[in-house]
Amino acid sequence: MNTADTAATAATATAVAAVASGAPSPRTPRIALVGDRSPHVKSHVRIPLLLDALAERDGLVLDAYWIPSGDAEVPGAVSGFDAVWLLPGSPYVSEAGALAAIRTAREEGIPFLGTCAGFQHALVEFAREVCGLERAAHAENDPEADPEDLLLAPLACSLVGHEGAVRVTPGSLAEAVFGAERTTERYHCAYGPDGRHLDTLERHGMRFTGADDEGQIRIAELPGHPFFLATLFQPELAGDGSRPHPVVRALARAAVERAAG
Repeated sequence: MNTADTAATAATATAVAAVASGAPSPRTPRIALVGDRSPHVKSHVRIPLLLDALAERDGLVLDAYWIPSGDAEVPGAVSGFDAVWLLPGSPYVSEAGALAAIRTAREEGIPFLGTCAGFQHALVEFAREVCGLERAAHAENDPEADPEDLLLAPLACSLVGHEGAVRVTPGSLAEAVFGAERTTERYHCAYGPDGRHLDTLERHGMRFTGADDEGQIRIAELPGHPFFLATLFQPELAGDGSRPHPVVRALARAAVERAAG
């Protein structure tokens, strides 16, 4: 029996036991999909397919709510959720809303996944709020920023439509999720980390656990957090959407665990 079948069987057994004992059934985990939903963003179109596949293949049923970046500015907008996924589709209508969602998930221990622009903004939020780099900037949002303040800069070679290898750090959350030290992933971005401030982020606790063959950062995580993972690549674009990527499945399982807890 594979891991997915084991998870589904365990979930079913838990529900049956709850009914038999007269205890209330476990509540359905709620996931906040933060981003400005658009039919023109391929990853957004994929999300419903992935949610269906998680339920059908893995027994991981999630109650999903789309939250526009502007709505995410409201204090506590994502506090009641069991997981937060900051989706691609930048520039966001509200950078402040995207950063607020990350901060809430980080500070409140809510499972978090940031993909593509979600990865980029996870670095910006951490730099500003944890590292004291208050002027840390994303070139897409602030093209006039002082180069010394750039945390995310235009890539020398765009990754739009690109697929490439990622080396994963042994012993990391990322390795536990992938079950391997090397993977091939799909991208759709033109901005990536500027190396000048990454050592500061590392000194304050962020861990970079995935890189391409040239050593460029592709995965970030926060040790000590229940689940905090950010990828420059887009796992939601893997395959045809009928088999959830391990990263997406891992977020769903983290949400289920939080709801059960």
